[in-house]
Amino acid sequence: MDINPADYLRELGEQGEGPHDIARAALMLAALDHAGRALSPYESHLAEIAEAAGQQMNLLPYAHDGARALAELMVGRYGYDGDRLSYDDPRNADLMAVMDRRRGLPVALGVLYIHAARAGGFEAQGLSSPGHFLLRIGKRGSEAVIDPFNGGAAIDRERLAAPPAMGAAEEVSLTEPVTDTEVLLRLANNLKLRVVQSGDRMRALEVVKRMVLIAPRRGELWLDLARTNEQSGALGAAQKAYEACLALANPGAAIHNEAALGLHGLKRRLN
Repeated sequence: MDINPADYLRELGEQGEGPHDIARAALMLAALDHAGRALSPYESHLAEIAEAAGQQMNLLPYAHDGARALAELMVGRYGYDGDRLSYDDPRNADLMAVMDRRRGLPVALGVLYIHAARAGGFEAQGLSSPGHFLLRIGKRGSEAVIDPFNGGAAIDRERLAAPPAMGAAEEVSLTEPVTDTEVLLRLANNLKLRVVQSGDRMRALEVVKRMVLIAPRRGELWLDLARTNEQSGALGAAQKAYEACLALANPGAAIHNEAALGLHGLKRRLN
């Protein structure tokens, strides 16, 4: 039976922060923009990556071995790399387009690397470093940090270069690992930023709705949805989103106050 992408993401959101089948979830996000397109070729490609990773990586003992094998697999065999020529192209945040083109943003490529690393028997988590996206793989107490945008290169934890789109290299610090849900939200947010820049409010609203599907317990997403609905003229939906934010946020917290003010202003408009 065919899977409804929105239903899949709703169920995923209800499961919490993960870990999830992250590549399949990202594929479902992309499928929302490709109604009628068959998912089977993309699912087959993900299965092929997983099988190849299992064959090449399961017997490797340490993370640095896994990092080299990942680069050989994702770059050498499948040709994935960062899109330096058209970094801000929305297709770079669409996993189906990324798989078609073998080019993408750091986080989109990172999803595929995490998928491959886990299939190869390694722990894998995203690292949300400033202005970039890296991932950490681990095995038997060893760790390696990988840059999926730059050929799967293993990165020195002390000094990390910014991605080409960010300009000259600079020192940045690693944050704590992020959850799979946070990785998916970052992927969706990349698309949202590009849509907002284009001025397409209705498209931006659709992307924000997806983010709420993925993480329905995050009050800040409901607040964003409320504001986006209000800007789009959907005032009834905006009110419900403000109320959902208030139900999730702690009284006295900044987000709770912002939602209360937003709801008060909205009700004045409705009356």
